[in-house]
Amino acid sequence: MEIDLKAGMTGHKQEPVTAENTAIQYGSGSVAVYATPAMVGLMESACIDAVDAHLPAGMGTVGIELKIKHTAATPVGMTARAEAELIEIDGKRLLFRVSAFDEQGEIGAGTHERFIISVDKFLSKANAKKAQFVMS
Repeated sequence: MEIDLKAGMTGHKQEPVTAENTAIQYGSGSVAVYATPAMVGLMESACIDAVDAHLPAGMGTVGIELKIKHTAATPVGMTARAEAELIEIDGKRLLFRVSAFDEQGEIGAGTHERFIISVDKFLSKANAKKAQFVMS
């Protein structure tokens, strides 16, 4: 199976900041600003955008590690945007540089590590875990 990924590939995602993706809604804080978990999800989506179209059918990626800082608040009504750059490939391990912005500048940055997986194999293993739990 040939996987055609190269360092330097980029992905982007954006979303409006609404009441639904604030820290209050996520339960991650008590202020109506863009939630850190929402920013993390947006960063992961940008990583997926960078590589998924280049993976063979039936393959995907899963996130395994994040090292990020959320450095500025974004209020409801603005737009959050994430950018990801694939900076390292080690077999099935992918490392991305991630950044997030609003209209005023950077709001977060860091790195995100993902692994290439066979979706069917991955789901089979996850479902087997659930079946073992139910049988206990």
